[in-house]
Amino acid sequence: MTVKAESEIQEALRLLKSKKWVDLTHTFGPNSPHFFMFDDAEFKTLFTHDDGFFAQNFSFSGQYGTHIDAPIHFVRDTRYLEELQLKELVLPLVVIDKSAEAAANNDFTLSVQDILDFEAVHGEIEEGTFVALRTDWSKRWPDHEAFNNKDADGNNHIPGWGPEALKLLFEHRKIKAIGHETFDTDSAIDFRKNGKLIGEYYVLEQDTYQIELMTNLHLLPAKGAIIFNIVPKPEKASGFPVRSFAILP
Repeated sequence: MTVKAESEIQEALRLLKSKKWVDLTHTFGPNSPHFFMFDDAEFKTLFTHDDGFFAQNFSFSGQYGTHIDAPIHFVRDTRYLEELQLKELVLPLVVIDKSAEAAANNDFTLSVQDILDFEAVHGEIEEGTFVALRTDWSKRWPDHEAFNNKDADGNNHIPGWGPEALKLLFEHRKIKAIGHETFDTDSAIDFRKNGKLIGEYYVLEQDTYQIELMTNLHLLPAKGAIIFNIVPKPEKASGFPVRSFAILP
């Protein structure tokens, strides 16, 4: 590496550190909300400082807390988490704010028209971006009852992405990845209607990833930020808790 290159990198780092950084990740534990088919996480102390050092054992599903889903999570014979390239995990960030709509209608499902309305104000969504859906659902964390939002019949009412909106983003806008504040890509009402998670399968079928259970999207601009999705590298994993954060322009 040349002296000039080192200087450019150091200058870039100084610039980044001069900006505002926003953590997009929930702190999670054994009592945190999670997908209903998974067991609660277990945190166990193995050694204390009385033993000479503090060490713990953690047991949880890969899709726990704010987490990343690799393509293999839903689609056979696709990439595992370890196969995602580093540069895929750092992307320009677009945030579509539908928090008011989700508050008024907990079954809100993002449509093609919602995207077109967003673009009429902020310009067309650029190729290669990470698009996050803001619903402010994360503000219900860590209240299980509020997060699951079940009616008297036990049905969830949780917002999400519509399949046609996802197709517009991936096939016509050529975006790279998505994220949201809820357990799943699909709205709960779409899941009941379709009997499966059509939107989630579609996203992962694009040979890319998504970030679920994001937080603090209300602190971000519609465009201009950069998202970093920092994650461990377990062998043959379908997903794992992630440390996602954004650097604002």
